[in-house]
Amino acid sequence: MTKQNDRAEQERIARILNRLDDAYGTDSRTYLEYETAWQLLVATILSAQCTDARVNLVTKDLFRKYDSLEKLAAASQEELEQDIYTTGFYHNKAKNIIACAQALLERHGGEVPSDIESLTALPGVGRKTANVVRGNVYGVPSIVVDTHVGRIARRLGLSANDDPVKVEFDLMEKIPEDHWILINLHLIALGRSICKSQRPDCEACFLKEECPSRGKASGSGKTGGKAKAEGAKTGGKADAQKPAAPKKP
Repeated sequence: MTKQNDRAEQERIARILNRLDDAYGTDSRTYLEYETAWQLLVATILSAQCTDARVNLVTKDLFRKYDSLEKLAAASQEELEQDIYTTGFYHNKAKNIIACAQALLERHGGEVPSDIESLTALPGVGRKTANVVRGNVYGVPSIVVDTHVGRIARRLGLSANDDPVKVEFDLMEKIPEDHWILINLHLIALGRSICKSQRPDCEACFLKEECPSRGKASGSGKTGGKAKAEGAKTGGKADAQKPAAPKKP
């Protein structure tokens, strides 16, 4: 890319970010509701292949029932499965949440670590979950690539990759660090409302003048197999099929 083209691309990205800021604001708080670092970690594990709204409904009661990390670490897996059933992938999520709580107590004295290596060593925690915690709890600039972020990054020409880790690094290279956390929330909001996977409303989109996929993306948004890495790490096919709810103990 020539210097002139590089400058033009930087200006295009700046316009995209400005329009996203205008549309969605500059509040960088996650949509997930939490009071402590371990609660955000649990909520983010639950959010794999589940909406934030559903997770917030579940955690409202969950965090009252398990109001300490110690109670969560000692929870019955069968009972926890009942508590989180509506988030999907309930079997592996319950197993990982209990194991994660135990690991936090045993390895980290009950504190949630801030470095990505320690976070991703916890059961059920991948890069997406780790970056949510790093960005929202510790203020560490980080980019979280879910299906919305990956899809829209490709449509906007900000990445050509399907692998969420590669998309993450593409965005880190092109997006100013002061927008790393915001870009997550903005693209998720855009993906839920306008730039949907199957029927993106290009003509209603405030980014249409900056989007090389305008009018071409209908039905072609790639979600990518690897973009579901968090769900694969926290769940299995049996849970995904939504079988009958687990029997009450």
